[in-house]
Amino acid sequence: MLGNIVRYLDSVVARDPAPRSRWEVLLYPGVWALFWHRIAHALFNADLFFLARAVNHFARGVTAIDIHPGAKIGRNFFIDHGFTVIGETAEIGDNVTIYQCVTLGGSNPTNGVGGKRHPTLEDNVIVGSGAQIIGPVTIGRRARIGASAVVTEDVPEGATMIGVKARSTLVKAETWAKEFMPYGTPCKEPCEPTGNQRVDELEREIADLRARLDAMQEAREEPARENERW
Repeated sequence: MLGNIVRYLDSVVARDPAPRSRWEVLLYPGVWALFWHRIAHALFNADLFFLARAVNHFARGVTAIDIHPGAKIGRNFFIDHGFTVIGETAEIGDNVTIYQCVTLGGSNPTNGVGGKRHPTLEDNVIVGSGAQIIGPVTIGRRARIGASAVVTEDVPEGATMIGVKARSTLVKAETWAKEFMPYGTPCKEPCEPTGNQRVDELEREIADLRARLDAMQEAREEPARENERW
């Protein structure tokens, strides 16, 4: 038991540069939210639903993280900061990292029967802050969901998703970074041009269009000037 706790704390330290020791990690709300969820999940599996909900309610008040007792969570799950919601039928694999203000939300089943309504996150997924993953979609292994992305469809293994509605950055899965990437959003990979780069491109396009218009106007006025000379 103690060895498992130490390994878990070390896995958090490996993903977060902020703590100076394992003791600091013990104060993280995400660590305590997972601790209380393990208890609530055991009660839920024993059909002690009210007690499971009571533990969940207490944990939510203490940590500001709401994990439904029915959610299935693997090893070394880390919620950095908090303010996260995880629904009942969510399934989370091993070594998954979620940043603040993330929702693993459900979608309304068209047949009116509650079933698999929440996302499945496979191993080593990283979800950036503010991301919303909605419905019974599957996020493939090693995928990254960028900050504030909204995901409503399956994400292939190794993909990086950004935007609303989330779209792939088109970075080939073969080029995925083997090291852990904080915040799930690459800054030095060929995802999208920066704001200044895009502005420069637009200014060049405008200048080119203006030059073409001037050339067309010049061509139209040239015959008139020739007639005036005669």
